[in-house]
Amino acid sequence: MKQDLSDYRKSYEKSELLEENCVENPIEMFRNWFLEVERSETVAEVNAMTLSTIGLDGFPKSRVVLLKKYTHEGFIFYTNYESEKGLAMAENQNVCISFFWPAMERQIIIKGKVEKIAENLSDGYFESRPRGSRLGALVSDQSSVVPSRTYLEHKLKALEAAYEGKEIERPAYWGGYIVKPQEIEFWQGRANRLHDRMRYQLQTDYSWKIERLAP
Repeated sequence: MKQDLSDYRKSYEKSELLEENCVENPIEMFRNWFLEVERSETVAEVNAMTLSTIGLDGFPKSRVVLLKKYTHEGFIFYTNYESEKGLAMAENQNVCISFFWPAMERQIIIKGKVEKIAENLSDGYFESRPRGSRLGALVSDQSSVVPSRTYLEHKLKALEAAYEGKEIERPAYWGGYIVKPQEIEFWQGRANRLHDRMRYQLQTDYSWKIERLAP
């Protein structure tokens, strides 16, 4: 099977990213862009991001997860600690997260170190989730092989009965991670493929070095 995609072309002309547009702190820059995309109402899930890890098999793997919070320290998301990505992050803390907002012709690429957040913070977020989502965390031994969809649905029904009228506590194998950035790149599509790329690199004094990259 072969399909030629060479005619798939798009001209990016909606905005620009100049040096004078860049603030000193990239987290503030991220916030500015995030809010602009959110206000545009052109993206269904503005907080959807691609998380890339190095697996135990030595291969990189990327998947979409949801950003749940960002602070001056970094970017927080939640998952199963025993999942494929959880085991990968336990072995290698170097990860990459990225956001692509095509309607705004923007991309942000973040490289950093990942670590678990405090248990009480994971508890607080778990308690805020809808009851169905909490039960879902108990149902799924994430990334493990299961015999069928029916198996999962039966397991969910059994848990719904077992927890009827009871509080659902966060399982020990589920919780939050924070990606503490060491490098953040902001990409703005431009005409003729002369895209704007501004890279922030964390320095030893915790300041950020800002450089323009060739597209």
